[in-house]
Order: sequence, then structure tokens, then C-alpha cells
Amino acid sequence: MSVFDNFTKRWLQPFFFLGKNSLSLIGGAITTAAAFVIVGFWMVDVLGHGGSANPYLGIITFLILPGFFIAGLIMIPIGIAIQRKKLLAVGQLPSIYPDIDFNEPMFRHALNFVVVATFINFVIVGIASYRGVAYMDTPGFCGAACHVPMQPQWVAYQHSPHSHVDCVECHVGSGAGNYFQAKMAGMKQLVGVTFDTYPRPILAPLSELRPARATCEACHAPRRFVGDRLLVKTSFADDDKNTMTKTILVLHLGGVDSLSRLSGIHGHHLNHFEYVATDDEDQTIIAVYEPGPNGSQTEYLSSDWKGPVKGVRRVMDCMDCHNQAAHAYQTAADAVNESMAIGTPSADLPFVHKQGLQLIQAKYSSQSEAATKIQAGLEDFYRTQYPTVWNTQHEQVEKAAQTLITIYKQNVFPAMKVTWGTYPNNIGHNNFPGCFRCHDGNHTSKDGKTITNDCAACHNLLAVDESNPKLLSEMGFQ
Repeated sequence: MSVFDNFTKRWLQPFFFLGKNSLSLIGGAITTAAAFVIVGFWMVDVLGHGGSANPYLGIITFLILPGFFIAGLIMIPIGIAIQRKKLLAVGQLPSIYPDIDFNEPMFRHALNFVVVATFINFVIVGIASYRGVAYMDTPGFCGAACHVPMQPQWVAYQHSPHSHVDCVECHVGSGAGNYFQAKMAGMKQLVGVTFDTYPRPILAPLSELRPARATCEACHAPRRFVGDRLLVKTSFADDDKNTMTKTILVLHLGGVDSLSRLSGIHGHHLNHFEYVATDDEDQTIIAVYEPGPNGSQTEYLSSDWKGPVKGVRRVMDCMDCHNQAAHAYQTAADAVNESMAIGTPSADLPFVHKQGLQLIQAKYSSQSEAATKIQAGLEDFYRTQYPTVWNTQHEQVEKAAQTLITIYKQNVFPAMKVTWGTYPNNIGHNNFPGCFRCHDGNHTSKDGKTITNDCAACHNLLAVDESNPKLLSEMGFQ
């Protein structure tokens, strides 16, 4: 007897005879369908038609589908073992198994079942896998379904300049490697959510985020020359007329010009600076390292720091200043001023700026309590203090109250202990240390050089809190 004949009689014939049971047939269909889908995903990945760029493709290709494949394989021998035990118990287990005969009706029916079931499973698993990948790629999945405690980040993201960029583009990245790294970090978060031990508020140190070269620079050219930009900021006073003033400044954003010269804010900070901070949010920087020729570095130490310089040295990148690029939180004053500048709350309502700030900065136990008390507080103010305004501009008062409630709900989350200023914004220096973390005039080198705190290095003030800046009239803006 040949080796093949021996293999057929000892293995194949028992396998096909005993495999004609529901459990084994279903297992075979699941395994075959999963195999087809896995191969399909591999082909998409190899051919480069979007497969490798999808960070959640790994959860389908490397976890779920192989799980189906293995589960189907396990079902086959289990079904065979159960079938053999049943036949043995009733004395119907043959001593010599019948030959494999494709003309035998029962065998053909079993084979037809496997083929049909495989096709059906292939369609179902394939469509479900595709839809699953597409769904897990959406910001809604990340912000509302997956990272439930991160409501502040989810709400802020929806009102940020990067609300059109999917979360996974910055937080996960492409390829299986980034996927597994993100999921390992996610396991810690999952434990925290399960046992309600996650921090409140949730902080995200820059050291735990992907570097700017892998996120920001995918869209923004870091060495592009931007030049100067005009910034006009509108503010309102706390008087009865809500007096409006404007501040105008020219920002020297700079960059790298056509002669490869570094200039302005962006250009100067492309020079591979490093720093050491004492806190997770990098608000207190005690040492700055400026690169020099031949690999040398100049160390600038803060005069306020008396101890040894210990800590992680971080290479400065975009996110050290643009730390709220995708999760934008405002201060109460900025939020109210910005809303009033576009018409609501209406500046025609006496003291609406002052009252609005007082109401949204009060302490509330929840957003629902805030909504009730902000509306009631503003209505009561005009009803009792300005009855004429209440009677003639009732609709404007209601709109103002709703706008203040929206401002509050976009920035304050009592359940997560997120309030005004919880998340500092490092752009500028009016509300948070920002630029002054380094440019404070206190960071000095051993040879006496100090990091500049000259305002003109970054911007020129053209008008400060002027009611009707002449410059805007000359430029045709008012």
C-alpha cells in the first residue's frame, strides 16, 4: 500500500465520514470564510489601496478574523469527536470507513452545505469587517463610544480648527505597529474606566503623545515661510454700554525663507531646542538647551530654580506651543468677547458682558444646573434691574442666555473637574505662561546670555484697546 493510500484510509476517510455532522460542517464554513476575508485584507494591504493607512485594520486582520478562523478549526475536531462517540455508543462505528465518493448523496449534500455556508459567511464577515473598520475610523466612535470619560476632549475637538481631521490620524497613525502601541495604552484606560479609577481631569502630557513630525507635519510644512500676519482682537468692557475696543498686532510668524534663513517665531524655533520641565503639562521650564556649532549646546537655567536640573529632556516641536490645536478650550473672557463680536450676546444689553462672565464663572455641580441657573440669573437681572430692556428686548436676553449656556458647556465639565483654565493654552502669554515659560528674562547661560523677552521679537503692537483704531479705517476694515 502506497503512502497516499495509507493516509487516505487512516485519515481522510475517517475525517470525511465522521465530519458529516452539523458542528464540524459549520466550523469548516466559518474557517473557510475567515480565510478568504483574511487573504482579501492582506491583498488590500499589500497592494496599498488604503489598507495600511487604516489604523484599525489590525483589529480585524490580526485579532477578530484569526479568532474566527481558529474557532472554526476547533469546532471541526470537536464535532468529529462527538460524532465518533455517538456512533461508538450505539455500535455503528465502522471498522473500515467507506471510500470518499463524490457521487454518494450524503457526501454531496454535506459538501454543498459547506460551499453555501462558506459563501454566506464570506459575505457576512466581509461586509461586517469592512463596516467595522469604517466605523472604528470615525471620530464618533473614539469620542462617544470608546473613550467615554473624555467628554471634554470630544466636545472641544468638535469646535477646534481640526474638527475635520479624524482622531486616529493623530492619536494612532498608520500601520499595525502604531495600532498595537495605541491599544496597549488603551488597556490601561480600559481598566481605569472599568473600575472607575481614571483621573479627573484627564491630562495628556506631551511625552505620551505622538511627535509632531508624525502628526502635524503630515499636513503642515514645518519649514514653510509664512511671513507676518495681522491679528485683530476685539474686547468688551464691563460698563453698561459694553464698550468695544480693538487691539491690533502684527505677528512675526516667519519660517524659512528662499535663502534658507530662519526668521520669526516659527523659523527660530526650528533650531532643535531642548528643555526640561518640572510638571507634566510643561508649564514650568527650568532649563533650555540651544544647539551650537559642532554639536555643542548652550544651557539656559531659570534663576528661580535653585536645585539640580533633573527630568526628561524634550525636543521642542509644534505641540509645545500649539498644544490645543485639536482640543480647543477658551477662557471665559475670550469666549464671551468672541461671541459678542459676532452679535450675541448683543452689546445693546446693558452690562451683559459683566453679568455673562459672572454667571458662567460661578461654581455649579453639573452642566444641567449651570444651564438652569445661567438662564434664570440673566433673566432675573434684566427683569429686576432693567425692566424696560426686559420688555422690549426679551428675545435678545433669551438668545444671550442660550449663548452663555453653550459657552459653558463647551468649556466646563464639573463631572470631570474641568473648569476654566484647567487646560492651559501655550499660544501667547496673556492667560497662561505660554511664551514666558522660556522668554521670561530669567533663563540665563553661564556666560551671561539671556533668552530674550523682547516683545518685538514676536510681534509689534499697532493699537491697544482702541475704540476706533485709525489703522483699520485706513485699511478699509471699518
